[in-house]
Formats: sequence, C-alpha cells, structure tokens
Amino acid sequence: MSMLLTLFFITLFLSILSGLLFLFQRVPLGYVRFHIGIISLPAFVSLMALFNNSVKHNIGPLHLDSLAWLMACFVLTIGVVIQRFSVRYLLGDRSYRKYFILFTIITGAASVSWLSDDLRLMVCSWGITLIGLTILISLNKNWKVTRAAARRSSRIFAGSWVALLLAVIWLFQTTGSWKLSLALTPDRLAHIDSWEKTGINLLLVVAVMIPAAQWPFQKWLIESVVAPTPVSAIMHAGIVNAGGIILTRFALLLNGDIAQILLLVLASISVVIGTGISLVQVDYKRQLVGSTIAQMGFMLIQCALGAYLAAIIHLVLHGLFKATLFLQSGSALQRHEGSNHVKKRPSYLWIVAGYGLGVLLGVAYWQLGSGGAYTFVNALILGWSLSFSWTQLVAFGKGRIDRLAGLFVLAGSSIVYFLLHSIFDQWLHTAVYQSIQLPSSIIVMVICLLILGSIIGVLASRNHSSAFFARLYLLFVKVGEGEARSTESHPYYLKQYLS
Repeated sequence: MSMLLTLFFITLFLSILSGLLFLFQRVPLGYVRFHIGIISLPAFVSLMALFNNSVKHNIGPLHLDSLAWLMACFVLTIGVVIQRFSVRYLLGDRSYRKYFILFTIITGAASVSWLSDDLRLMVCSWGITLIGLTILISLNKNWKVTRAAARRSSRIFAGSWVALLLAVIWLFQTTGSWKLSLALTPDRLAHIDSWEKTGINLLLVVAVMIPAAQWPFQKWLIESVVAPTPVSAIMHAGIVNAGGIILTRFALLLNGDIAQILLLVLASISVVIGTGISLVQVDYKRQLVGSTIAQMGFMLIQCALGAYLAAIIHLVLHGLFKATLFLQSGSALQRHEGSNHVKKRPSYLWIVAGYGLGVLLGVAYWQLGSGGAYTFVNALILGWSLSFSWTQLVAFGKGRIDRLAGLFVLAGSSIVYFLLHSIFDQWLHTAVYQSIQLPSSIIVMVICLLILGSIIGVLASRNHSSAFFARLYLLFVKVGEGEARSTESHPYYLKQYLS
C-alpha cells in the first residue's frame, strides 16, 4: 500500500507539473493530449489502491481506507473525462490553457482532501479546491455576468470554508488532536459538552449546505450556469456533492445531535425547491441546476438519517449522471426537433399498477432487510424509482411492443443497480459508519411532508388556470432566478465585438 501511495503522489505531482508546462505559449496546443494521458495515471493508481485496499491504514497525515480511495478515484476520473471533452470544446477560448491546469489542481486538491486524516490538511486542500473553482468561473473576464457570478461564489465559498475551519479548530480545542481518526473516538467524544457538540455540528451543516446549493444558499449555483459547460460539469459532479463525504467522515460527531434534525428539515425544503425550479425553468442548464439542488437535498437527508453508505452511493452515481448530462447539453435541443405530435396519456390503470409495485417492493425490501436507516432509505429509493421508471418506460408505452421493451429495460436496469449496490457495499461496509438516533416520528413527518409536496405539485399542475398554480409557478421562477446583473443575455455580450 505504501508503494501505491508513493506512486499516487508522484503521478499527481507530474499531472500538476504537466498542467503548468502547458501554460507556456511555446508549448504546442497538441501537447494537451499528452497531458490527458499524464492525468490519467493518478486516477489509475487510485483505482488499483481501491482494489488492493483491505484494511484501514493511517500513514502520516493520511487516512487510507476504501472510502478515501473510492472518492479519490471518482474525482480524478471525472477530471480526466471532462478535460478530454474540453480538448475540442474549449478550443479557441482565450484562456484555453488555463482551464486544464485549473481542472487538474481542483481534482488533485479534492482527492487529497478525502485522503487526509489531518484536519488541517483537509481544510487547506478543500480551500484550494474552492479557490480553483472560483477562478474557473471568472476566467472570461470580458463578460460582466461571469464576474458577478464569480464574486457571489467567492463570498459564499469563503463563508463555507470559514465555517469548516471554525468547526475543525473547535473540535481540536475539545479533543486535543488534529487527526480525525483520533479526535472522533467514543472516548474523546464522551468528554465533549452537548452544547459544544451542537455548535461544531451546526458549523459543519453550514459548511456542507453552501457548496451543495441548499436553500437558502442556492443562488450561487443558479448564477454559475454562465460558466462554460465543462466547468458546470466538474462543479456538479465533484464539488456540490462534497457534503456527503464530509458528513460521512464526521458521522460519529453528528450522530444523535439536534443538528441532524435541522439538516433533515432544510434538506427536505431544498428537495421541494429544487424540484420546482427544474420544472419551471426553460433553460436546460438551469433545469439541471434545479435537479442538482433536489438531488443534493436528498443526499443530505440520507446523511441526516444516518444512511451514509446510501449517501456515498448516491454521491458517486449522481456525479457520473450529472456530468454526462452537462457534457451532452449542447445537443439537448436536437432531440426535440420534429416532435409535433402530442404524447398519448397512459391509462390510469398502468400508473396505479406502477405505484402499487413500488409500494410492494419498498415494503418487501424493508421487511427482508436488516433494519436501520440504511435499509429504510434504500426501501424508499427502490419503491419510488420503480414507480417512476414504470410510468416512464411502461405506462407511457404506445403499444405492447413498447411496453415489453420498457419491461426489459427496467429489468436490466434493476440488475445493474443491485450489482453496483453489491460492489459498493463490499467496498464500503467497514469504512462507512451507519447509525440513526432520530425519533421515528420526525422521520415519518419529513417523509409525509415530501409526499404531500409531491401531491400538491401534481394537483396544481393539472389546473393551470388556478390562482394557486400561478402563485406556485411564480414562486419557483423567483427562487430559481439569479440577480439581474448575472442574467445578461449573450447578444449584449457579443455587441462589443460587433460595434
């Protein structure tokens, strides 16, 4: 393991050195393909370490377990894919060379954050990641919209980083250790006063909710859509979901604290708001932003329930899925060309059948599982996913052939899901803490509120002429819009070059 660790940092250093070399104008643009090959090396080494990691290792300031290597591999692989996509996509941009070094620094610093056991190293590495992201957003200095978005992001990121810094310093003052593995032990946590524990946890909640764009901090992510598509992709795939890994690392501290309830409530509100934003926005990238807000809210709900393994799986799969959607956003309009026909409404019998199957699957999984928050959240996800997929793939089918094809796709997707779940569970079952100490009444109340919000949305959408629908629509439009200075249209931006 020590040899792989050494090889990892050597290849990571070479990746950053390669990016810096590409900044020199004398280096030909064709060098970028060689750079892509170099940055693939640390991702490959982290994958090897993940498969060879069987026990936890603490080497110096690093905490090397399967979770750390999984997150490092995930972030670095996302970085390779996005940089490969950017080779042609960003060609011609004035800051073409700067993008690649910033992408490399962001993914490298983020991977070091999740490998670190020293709280100081974690905070510093995460700070470098946030600074790099802010610079990425502001690279196009000729457009005042990107400057406005970068200013908001810098202020909001600074608040998040300071909150994390204060939480870390406070934890050190109460436990006497900068090492996460030593500070978060039952013996040391038992000596922390309840009010101090709550204070640290509230700072952590603020630190993770801001980069996750949770209500009321969602504006920065909405305004960031002015950044180039690869920047949005790396932001949604590897930055906004960092709250899941941070809360997983501090799970022992958060467990059983009142901050869990606050996180659960705010994340639930964010799910509703994010879903509403994605439904009312006409801009494709802002639809994806609304979806991310809702998905990150659900990930934080999983953390608040103590289902950290489910949150990590959600984090990784959502990152891969959302990066794919952003990278193909340029062809989104082509899929609607020539589609003037009205989709036939499915039979209510098929829809009810989907809901029934979802409920049966969720209840069966809950009864056959081992219990606890993880099983409960998985049962909820499986039940909802089955009913939604059934509606889209089967209920909306035009005939028997379409419905049969939908059934095959649904069955294949289910097999892939359970295989991935089995792999993640095998990797992470010893590295991820699982517990829940929230009252069942609070959990049931939050779930009922989410279901009630969905029902209200469906009922409102069926009566577009009602005053309630109009108010609800305008509310989500207002929440999903950025400041006026961050919504300047491209014709005004191009005017300076035409005059």
